[in-house]
Amino acid sequence: MSAAAIDAQSFPAPRVTVNPWLIAIVVALASFMEVLDTTIANVALPYIAGGMGVSEDEASWVVTSYLVSNAIILTASSFLAKMLGRKTFFLICLGIFTVSSILCGFAPNLNALLLFRILQGLGGGGMVPVAQSILADAFPPSKRGQAFAVFGIAVVVAPVVGPTLGGWLSDNLSWHWCFLINAPVGLFAIALIAAVLQEPAKPKDKKQDNSFDFIGFALVATFLGALEVTLDRGLEDDWFGSSFIVMSTAVCAVAFVLMIPWEMTRRNPMIDLRMVASRQFGASFLVMLATGAILLATTQFLPQLVQQDFGYTATWAGLVLSPGGVVTMAMMFVVGRLAAKVQPKYLIILGALVIAASMYSMTNVYGDLGFWYMARSRMLIGVGLPLIFIPIMAASYDGIPAGKTDQASALINAARNTGGSIGVSLVSNVLTHREQFHQSRLVEQLTPSSPQYQDTLHRMTDFFVAQGNSLLQAQQQAVQWIGQQVQTQASFLSYMDAFWVLMLIALSAIPLALTLRNIKLGGAAPAAH
Repeated sequence: MSAAAIDAQSFPAPRVTVNPWLIAIVVALASFMEVLDTTIANVALPYIAGGMGVSEDEASWVVTSYLVSNAIILTASSFLAKMLGRKTFFLICLGIFTVSSILCGFAPNLNALLLFRILQGLGGGGMVPVAQSILADAFPPSKRGQAFAVFGIAVVVAPVVGPTLGGWLSDNLSWHWCFLINAPVGLFAIALIAAVLQEPAKPKDKKQDNSFDFIGFALVATFLGALEVTLDRGLEDDWFGSSFIVMSTAVCAVAFVLMIPWEMTRRNPMIDLRMVASRQFGASFLVMLATGAILLATTQFLPQLVQQDFGYTATWAGLVLSPGGVVTMAMMFVVGRLAAKVQPKYLIILGALVIAASMYSMTNVYGDLGFWYMARSRMLIGVGLPLIFIPIMAASYDGIPAGKTDQASALINAARNTGGSIGVSLVSNVLTHREQFHQSRLVEQLTPSSPQYQDTLHRMTDFFVAQGNSLLQAQQQAVQWIGQQVQTQASFLSYMDAFWVLMLIALSAIPLALTLRNIKLGGAAPAAH
């Protein structure tokens, strides 16, 4: 439901001789692996850096390289699937992803690991787009909504499971298993896909323009790749204080400027940008941007909060997200049924309000909050996200010609991925700059003339003296303790600001949803999903 699905109507549906739910599970499992790898490596970066003797900054390219290659292959997936055959292309991508995952697990150094991550991103980025079309062929229209609820679990739950699984594997085994775990799952999926899935016949319409827009592909891929690099590396490289970020931004801007007139004037463009200018699809595109930002930002920064300020291990930080994942899985099927009876815009509005409520609850974060408070906030997000994801797909495809559904899916998938990168980058900057701001303001209160400061200093000095320290040692420890409290409080205040920002992003989906027109309910699902 989030990937660049290949137009199912471009091919005659194959004869399905096995239970289509088996196909759905296998396809969703393969897609789950790919989406999982967008987040599983994040918590393992310190372990990778330590194991390979590099800095965490250098190790962070393990994430960036995957995101960039994933974005680049996205736009070419439709053409390659039509040229090679959907089943063949899916198996090739799954094979590349599985083999490169194994190679990542045995990488002897960082350069080798980055190369294998690029290959992994290329395989994964090409695999997921085809999955929706496979499901569309396997299920009749009346069952497609439920089938794509299964697929939706992969898209929404996998980023949640990633930090939990990555944390546990890194804490208890080694970072290598964050990649090696894909091997048995991938081999199992390859065997089942090869056995149960039939290759659709080639399209009979010989008048179709199947020419490949090489220049359009180069421009779109360059734009998306450079944008991912800029967003992912900006903060660590000090944004425009870095010549590298200046260069990547310039490349991104030039590719974007050249891409628009080129794609707008092609008979068979790589990406049909006119769709983004339409009211229905344009609003859906922006809602998916916001949703992707919330999904990945909360997935990354909620575990970071509990590790940094509450002392959770990587495993327990990941477990904070787990109840939300369970709720999301249940809600996917609930919303799958609701979507047949309720207009998408009303479900999207409800989902945005639920997510906004969750973010608002987190603006009151403080040091005495327990595990379940954090988990409940994530559970609220787990209620809200399916209320947006499934309806937005139905809304986005409304009015799109059958021959354009693959391009519509590409754009929606790009919106989710790019929105996620924007969300992570935005929140990272809010946390960094607002923590500095709050810390400077708090330090202003720590003056010798402040009665409150002197009272706290005396009380803590007495406390440490009572622990058996000398007066001088106790005074030094008291000053250190006050400094730590200032830093912790500044961190809490910065997270509050970040949650306010995410709440506003969630609320921005409401006016966008109101612009969506009503669609026909209870009928056939769109061809691409």
